[in-house]
Amino acid sequence: MRGRDRKQTVSFILACVLSLASAVTSLSFALDVPPLTGRVVDLAHVLPADVAASLANDLEAHETKTSNQVAVLILPSLEGEPLESFSHRVGTTWKLGQKGTENGVLLLVALRERKVRIEVGYGLEGTLTDLRSAHIIRQEIVPRFRSGDLPGGIAAGVHAILGTIEGTYKAEEVLSGHARSDQEPTAFQYVIIGIVVGTLAGIVLSHGLQRTRALLGSLLAFLVAQFASVGLGLLAAGVTAFLLWLILQANRGRGGGWGEGFMIGPGGGFGGSFGGGGGFSGGGGDFGGGGASGDW
Repeated sequence: MRGRDRKQTVSFILACVLSLASAVTSLSFALDVPPLTGRVVDLAHVLPADVAASLANDLEAHETKTSNQVAVLILPSLEGEPLESFSHRVGTTWKLGQKGTENGVLLLVALRERKVRIEVGYGLEGTLTDLRSAHIIRQEIVPRFRSGDLPGGIAAGVHAILGTIEGTYKAEEVLSGHARSDQEPTAFQYVIIGIVVGTLAGIVLSHGLQRTRALLGSLLAFLVAQFASVGLGLLAAGVTAFLLWLILQANRGRGGGWGEGFMIGPGGGFGGSFGGGGGFSGGGGDFGGGGASGDW
């Protein structure tokens, strides 16, 4: 199987697990998805009112022109949530993009963790690729964040996203052989991805069922990691089975059922002011895990 096909298969498996996880309402999450009150939702109060209004106007004009829905979410903290899974959950909860074309994009910034992610809907993954998203984060957003210019970094990121989609962003991006090879996961990355996907699947799919269903998590771990080698696939399956067993024992020790109490945290609500663009709502789009993450 070619490298690109393997990467797409891994992405598909991960997207399926993430979509299933977001659909299971019986599990609690540490951080609630905030309401979509506008194209710019600034819960950390880092954007001056005029900058937030200008960005909201640019995003609205872009949607009017192209039907793409791009939104910005700025959080004080992820409160222990993994960046990628929470970003995916926000995108699917907000339903950014149009149903059928899946042309939504989310720019998420978490201040305390100093992390940023561009989450890309299915329909725009061919234009706003993982590589281009990573470039925007690395070249447009992070340098400004590191210099203390958070509003400037967010604005530059938004304009680069819109410019990429519209074909006007002219970034100088020369890929070396090393950079190209980074697009193909290493054997170690396959194992890690397999363990994460398998463990998450075991937790979600086994909720309320017999514990033997957790074996499905080990199977998924093997299916992902075997792209590196069969031996590493078996290793990932074994580690996943052990992790799921530990989680089961921990839940039993607390007197809870399988899946109860796991991923439960101080579920707090959100407060504060929001960016402009009142009346904005998602169009029913969906996300498959495409995009890129970074930190500063």
